[in-house]
Amino acid sequence: MKKLFVTLAIAYALASQAQTIPFPQPSPLATVTQAFATSKIEISYSRPSAKGRKVYGDVVSFGKLWRTGANGATTITFGEDVKLNGMDVKAGKYGLVTIPNETEWTIIITKDLNVNDASAYKQENDVVRLQVKPIKLNYSIETFTIEVANIKTNEADIEIKWENTAVSFKVTADYDARISKQIEEEMAKDRRPYGAAANYYLDNGKDLNKALEWINKAIAANPKAYWNVLTKARIQVALKDYNGAMATSMESWNLAKEDGDDAYMKRNEKLQAEIKANPAYKPAPAKKK
Repeated sequence: MKKLFVTLAIAYALASQAQTIPFPQPSPLATVTQAFATSKIEISYSRPSAKGRKVYGDVVSFGKLWRTGANGATTITFGEDVKLNGMDVKAGKYGLVTIPNETEWTIIITKDLNVNDASAYKQENDVVRLQVKPIKLNYSIETFTIEVANIKTNEADIEIKWENTAVSFKVTADYDARISKQIEEEMAKDRRPYGAAANYYLDNGKDLNKALEWINKAIAANPKAYWNVLTKARIQVALKDYNGAMATSMESWNLAKEDGDDAYMKRNEKLQAEIKANPAYKPAPAKKK
């Protein structure tokens, strides 16, 4: 009895230590948070490593549902309404599972956040199913990776990579109608965001004459705001007023120099070089003394 008691005491002590010692996890949890469009994308998943094993067709079976990671379920959160390979998905948190095959994968976005094995999956909870082609990499990835890549203003790729295989799907956000409506609402108020609105119109190819009107009002309110003066020069370039743009950019450069802002001086220098390289630019004749 005494021997049994000692054995149990040792086992209890070892178990207690195991709970307090931070042993490294074989498939550590990772969270990817990426600012995207007007919100963010967040992915939570566990990262197994190959450890000399053959992954696809062995560790991960072909033709069977995979939780797309290890341990718990993999989830993905979209901060705003998006399209995945052209298919609508509302803002929210979802489960992400896949069915890998040698020549085609099925990517599944599901309402169920707890799919950690095939038995927990219910097809009626699917939000979208995407058919994508795997790409063979010319290098090997030891640790399973999901990342947001090729990020642009309104689109990005979700890439799933392990061993020498990669699959991806495109996320796009159509926020222009929402932003344009908000701009209209803000412009009806007493304190109008002229500079920000002008920048948005310029960067998104909207009404450039309206953008010029707004940026002029922003400059009138703060004539030394060389960042707004540079925006005006960029709008003038877009309107093909190259001589006006050159003069405006020089004004911005001088104001930035007074403020000691080398970054904005360089941005103006770059814009001026682009204007000079444009065949349509004809320098204004020098004024006679």
